[in-house]
Amino acid sequence: MRFKILFFCSFFVLMGCASQSSPELIDSKMEVITTETLKYYLYYPENYQSNEDEKFPLLLFLHGGGEAGGSLDAVKRNGPPKLLSRGKKFPFLILAPQNPNEKMWWNTRAVHQLLETIIEENKVDPNRIYLTGLSRGGGAAWEMAVQYPNTFAALAVVCGMAPLPYASWINKKMPIWVFHGDQDDSIPISESVNMVAKLKEMGYRVQFTIYKGVGHNAWDKAYENETLYHWFMEQEKSD
Repeated sequence: MRFKILFFCSFFVLMGCASQSSPELIDSKMEVITTETLKYYLYYPENYQSNEDEKFPLLLFLHGGGEAGGSLDAVKRNGPPKLLSRGKKFPFLILAPQNPNEKMWWNTRAVHQLLETIIEENKVDPNRIYLTGLSRGGGAAWEMAVQYPNTFAALAVVCGMAPLPYASWINKKMPIWVFHGDQDDSIPISESVNMVAKLKEMGYRVQFTIYKGVGHNAWDKAYENETLYHWFMEQEKSD
């Protein structure tokens, strides 16, 4: 009798497991909402207020991983914000947001929303929006060029990295300038070499500057190069 009870109990347990393990495909949907709070610096050129009708170019700068999170002052460590803190003047607006997530990639959708708001609320020429980034911000710059191919008039990436298929999705009319140190141990120069080769193979207008004997910090040389800013100012988005 005891054996029979155990048998029937085992039988029903097995039946229950069998019914639960049967495959099933359901259709459903859920609205997902995410928010991001972005602190940022916004620089206005000297003559911004002197002519009410003039529209100005804007440079969007994305910093590297070392400046993510914490105080907004960290953004001044490198790139154009560093030069601004030293008193350098630029002929265009500069938008420099801070990635609030120390260990996460940039939320490029949030950055683009911020950019659109700044453009709408200021005297910005929509055909002269420039994009640049270094290291992790360089990777985000590649990503933004892919996601928003009709937004930017020019792109400069410093020691960044991106999947090679990105090359197929970037606006072919947009000129690109890539910078990298040949002794970079954090993001190997091969990341830029391969991307530049792919872009050139596909007919893009791309320049490539390699800094001999320079490690990951290629940004000091790149952003202190006055020619870069003259190059930006020469670019205008065409339809």
